[in-house]
Amino acid sequence: MCELLALSANTPTDMTFSFRGLARRGGATGEHGDGWGLATFDPSGQGVTIYREENPAAFSKVAAEVADLDLKAHCSIAHIRKATQGVIALENCHPFHRQWQGQEWVFAHNGDIKGQLDGAGPFQPYGSTDSEAAFCWILNGLERDSIDPHNPAALFGTLLDRANRLANLGIFNCLISNGAWLFAYATTKLHRLTRRAPFTTATLADDDLTVDFSQVTTDRDVVTIVSTEPLTTNECWLPMAPGEALLLRCGELVAHHDPSAWLVTPASP
Repeated sequence: MCELLALSANTPTDMTFSFRGLARRGGATGEHGDGWGLATFDPSGQGVTIYREENPAAFSKVAAEVADLDLKAHCSIAHIRKATQGVIALENCHPFHRQWQGQEWVFAHNGDIKGQLDGAGPFQPYGSTDSEAAFCWILNGLERDSIDPHNPAALFGTLLDRANRLANLGIFNCLISNGAWLFAYATTKLHRLTRRAPFTTATLADDDLTVDFSQVTTDRDVVTIVSTEPLTTNECWLPMAPGEALLLRCGELVAHHDPSAWLVTPASP
């Protein structure tokens, strides 16, 4: 299986610290050595920059260089791959990207989907993964149902329905973003963590690196991290339940479906 990582923040924030920990799992402390990728949205809304490579992240010069870049964004998504469907190739590396309704959409998946998905629609895979096929199936459904991408409540309900249907076909942990909000869905394994004042120190689980966030933040900053496994050893990560879904904007939870509590909190219009 793969591992996922995402950031949602209320101020442009880089994912350097978390990405360093994730990259170590791409062939060094973990077995996810079949490629990696990172997508970061321009905070002024001028598009998305995506870095992808079919090599193990832990030993990649490109990944190391990306980890040193000052890639500040309100939303970023990263992924390390362990191939289950599709060969090891650049076109099969996540995150995947498409344009829909004038917006840049990015998607990453951890899991294994069995069976064929309806391929009808304008969005078609370039590679051979079940993940990219699922992304295209989601976008084709949004297009067919004429969902307003500026309506978070409608988007959350539709994405939750599509994710539930994909989860019925196998394992579907996913991240989707258009740069403004981040949707996360779990069937087996996702964790989340929100950092806000008073900020403290954090130590990576997979590398000898500690950051004192009180020295690099303001009292107004809010940053939420979503990751397959906890990335730090001294912070309280919340596990997501099977079927749980989140919609985050600027680091805050704006919609939440928790099947274990029979709770659906709608987003504001």
